[in-house]
Amino acid sequence: MSESHPVEYSAYVRRCVYVFIAVVCTTALMIGISFLPHYGWPAKVALILAVACVNAFVVAGFLMHLLSEKKMIYALLAFTVFFFAVLMGLTLWAMGDFPVGTQMH
Repeated sequence: MSESHPVEYSAYVRRCVYVFIAVVCTTALMIGISFLPHYGWPAKVALILAVACVNAFVVAGFLMHLLSEKKMIYALLAFTVFFFAVLMGLTLWAMGDFPVGTQMH
């Protein structure tokens, strides 16, 4: 049986195994960072978030195939990030706005 789009199954499985190993290593690194004795919690949280961003890039880039997608996908992703940032900014900006005659508790 001949297929029109042959899939290199072994190469795909190998890539999935590499991504799995990377996810396990980054998860172990995040857990290890939480036990570092000489750093305060803000530094630990910043390091863990940096490792989590790397982990998310690996998963989204390779398992979700975003690294090989077309420009349209990237444009939609950029609009999503932009509008999410704008909405978070508006939320933070409006936190000090209270209607006349009300008080913040």
